[in-house]
Amino acid sequence: MGTSVQVTPLCGVYNENPLSYLVSIDGFSFLIDCGWNDHFDPSLLQPLSRVASTVDAVLLSYPDTLHLGALPYAMKQFGLSAPVYTTEPVHRLGLLTMYDHYLSRKQVSEFDLFTLDDIDAAFQNVTRLTYSQNYHLSDKGEGIVIAPHVSGHLLGGTVWKITKDGEDVIYAVDFNHRKERHLNGTVLESFVRPAVLITDAYNALNNQPPRRQRDHEFLDAIVKTLRADGKVLLPVDTAGRVLELILILEQHWAQHHLTYPIFFLTYVSSSTIDYVKSFLEWMNDSIAKSFEHTRDNAFLLRHVSLLINKSELEKVPEGPKIVLASMASLEAGFSHDIFAEWATDPKNLVLFTERGQFATLARMLQADPPPKAVKVTLSKRVPLVGEELAAYEEEQNRKKEEALKASQNKEEEVKLSQGSDPNLGDPMVIDSRENNALTAGGTCVGGHKDIFIDGFISPSTSVAPMFPFFESSAAWDDFGEVINPDDYMIKEENMQLSSMQGGDLNGKLDEGSAGLMLDTTPSKVVSTELTVQVKCSLIYMDFEGRSDGRSIKSILAHVAPLKLVLVHGSAEATEHLKQHCSKHVCQHVYAPQIGESIDVTSDLCAYKVQLSEKLMSNVLFKKLGDYEIAWVDAEVGKTESDMLSLLPLSTEPPAHKSVLVGDIKMAEIKQFLASKGIQAEFSAGALRCGDQQIVIEGPLSEEYYKIRDYLYSQFYLL
Repeated sequence: MGTSVQVTPLCGVYNENPLSYLVSIDGFSFLIDCGWNDHFDPSLLQPLSRVASTVDAVLLSYPDTLHLGALPYAMKQFGLSAPVYTTEPVHRLGLLTMYDHYLSRKQVSEFDLFTLDDIDAAFQNVTRLTYSQNYHLSDKGEGIVIAPHVSGHLLGGTVWKITKDGEDVIYAVDFNHRKERHLNGTVLESFVRPAVLITDAYNALNNQPPRRQRDHEFLDAIVKTLRADGKVLLPVDTAGRVLELILILEQHWAQHHLTYPIFFLTYVSSSTIDYVKSFLEWMNDSIAKSFEHTRDNAFLLRHVSLLINKSELEKVPEGPKIVLASMASLEAGFSHDIFAEWATDPKNLVLFTERGQFATLARMLQADPPPKAVKVTLSKRVPLVGEELAAYEEEQNRKKEEALKASQNKEEEVKLSQGSDPNLGDPMVIDSRENNALTAGGTCVGGHKDIFIDGFISPSTSVAPMFPFFESSAAWDDFGEVINPDDYMIKEENMQLSSMQGGDLNGKLDEGSAGLMLDTTPSKVVSTELTVQVKCSLIYMDFEGRSDGRSIKSILAHVAPLKLVLVHGSAEATEHLKQHCSKHVCQHVYAPQIGESIDVTSDLCAYKVQLSEKLMSNVLFKKLGDYEIAWVDAEVGKTESDMLSLLPLSTEPPAHKSVLVGDIKMAEIKQFLASKGIQAEFSAGALRCGDQQIVIEGPLSEEYYKIRDYLYSQFYLL
């Protein structure tokens, strides 16, 4: 049999819930994506809690909560300790996304599902890979190779390719085949006939307008609102699709010399843009080339101002403006509060660029547009004062006293348990059994780590009492004193302390965000329920950056996997794509339920064989680009070590038909013939060269053979 592959969905099938899937390859368990929604509902993670301790590796695809939001909680509560693999942008921007969500929640509630320390711990030991980098796993994963590939959609987004014994398992969700302003399209179409393809049905029923038409309608709606003295709110994610929107607005404002202010408001906005500026190599080719030739950074923003606090926005003079604020769901964050303020004015516009998550305020508004009344809860954190502050301080003091008493009781218990030793408990006696003497401060001198505890006794060999002293007997060689490299290593705990003191993300976390994180002022949350009369305009335009239904079907037909697993999408979309793929893509199409484990092991049989020296000495290789290929005619035998081996045929090998190897595009053929002085056009499936039309069945002529030779020269003849 082939490589054993089992797929078990943990969340995100037959619905639009977060994505999380367990993929087992020959007993090695991958957790691919570890998502959560903006409600942070723990009940969604119950299937993950049951298998978290068995996971051997975690693969992350995108830097948003739907793909990595549950990682800190799972590591803290479920014992998930497997190594994590992802790309550099997903690691950095995913960390900022979780910071933004935590700070947004903490400012309006007593959020305690995870802390900033939990977020840091989850992202601390992540292995970052570059696109197309083959990473060989070891130990239990020996023989398995993982590689991230371009998926589009979000910066650093990944199509995962997992290879074992020559068979590929491809995980490709939320991909986008279109090239955008800051991202290249996916390379999914470059994979042909993988053993297993896991993909989503999220957009299977949706079709998109042409990009130029969509961008024109988007900008037209915004500019009309601004010219009517209105304000525009764009609820966005923290560090994902908002980057594409920022570039669209930047370019349009520069081309048309507009002066309306644009603000990007999240708790980590400046840190986000700082990092994005350094990720140009992960973006599309035009951005990278532009930077190489002109040193012009596309994210050196001239028209978009970065804000990290709503109070900064309130200082801006009244008038038309655009605010891109997190969160896209309107469940929390700055967008929630700004919506409550601006929704009552008919001149204003709330423009959604992605579908709201299920059961969120954004989804409700999209499903049932205004005018209507909605209930919202406005919350804010205020410092404790007066009696509340006194009560809080009294409670903290009580807790400190209890902790001190517990510590003293524990010390007394230890002393009682050690009472049988007369020397123990005497503060003037140092245990002579200790090999290493003690020096003040716990410093490390000559390999000794020492500390004084209350006193000392003088050694019997000393003339008078003295402090411990160790004479350094350094070793010398021909080059001088022999040193111990460990003495010059920076200890891990010192590294962690330095990173905490210097700020997160190599100092790129802005001071305002850092101040919020380090703020320990006693405070409480005050909430007010309001009924908001929604009178503003509300528009939804698809800027999600995902391939539409028609493109998905075309790509899947081209990839033609041996087995296809469908996940993440509404029940209607999943069934629609399943029926289509069963007819037009492959026979084996699966759409498992939550917790249902399906076996998608390949039906192919794979064997390892050895090529004998006798066989290889008679093989004629021909160069094919950077490779050499050859026909091999052999028979299977066994070596002395009982291993399968290919041996030369005992009879005359059969004749082979010529095979053309290569991939020539029609445009390249036309260009090549033009270089040979032949004007060529393709029309109705035929090649028209000059006055003649060359088809598969047609009159033979010298011109025909001449053109055929030209075309054959572009292939490799084997």
